[in-house]
Amino acid sequence: MNKRQSIKTTIKEAIDHWSNHIDESSLSVDWSEAHTHCWRCGYEKNLERCHIIPHALGGLDEPANIVLLCKRCHAEGPNVTDPEIMWDWIYAYKIALYETFWSIMGMKEYKFIYQKGVMDEIKDIIAASKVSENPEYLETLFNIHLQATQKEASIHFGQPYFNSATMAGRYRMMLKEIARSLNVAFPLKYTNENKPTKPWWTTI
Repeated sequence: MNKRQSIKTTIKEAIDHWSNHIDESSLSVDWSEAHTHCWRCGYEKNLERCHIIPHALGGLDEPANIVLLCKRCHAEGPNVTDPEIMWDWIYAYKIALYETFWSIMGMKEYKFIYQKGVMDEIKDIIAASKVSENPEYLETLFNIHLQATQKEASIHFGQPYFNSATMAGRYRMMLKEIARSLNVAFPLKYTNENKPTKPWWTTI
C-alpha cells in the first residue's frame, strides 16, 4: 500500500483561490478570518486542509480542491466525487454569528428529541407561571440558567466543545431549573396530536 503524501497546497493558496470564486456571504466566515475559522461551523480552531473530491477518489492536490475545516467538521464532511456536494453542505450550515454553531445544533437536537423548541418551552413555562413575559426577561432567564449548567456537563475526550447531544441535555436541565424557580411543573403536559408517531428517519 502506498503511503499517502502530505498536502502541498497551502492554506493561503486555498483562500486566495476561493475568495475569487465564492461570495463570503455564503459562508460562516469572512475571508479576512478564513485562515483561522472553520468554513462550516465558524469556530476559531486549528484548521485542516480538506479535499473537496477525496484523494482516494482521484481528488487533486490543488487550491480548487481544498477547503478549510476544523477537525470535527472535516470528519463529518462528504466524501464524494461531485464537488458541488461539498459546497451544498457548507452553504446549508451557514450561520450569522461566530461561535454559535454548536449551540444552534444543540437546539435542533433538543427539538428532535422532545418535539418542541427550546424557546417555545420557555414561553410555555412563563405562561404557566403567570409571570409577565417580555423579551429581556426571557433572555435573562435563558442566559443565567444555561450558564449554570456549564458545571454539570463535560466535553468528550478529544473534542474542543460540547457536542449536539450534550447541548440538548444542557437545554433540558436549564428548562427544568427555570420551571423550578417559577414553581411550574416540568415537563408541561401537552396533547399528542402533533407529536410524530414515527421517528423522522423512517419517513424519508
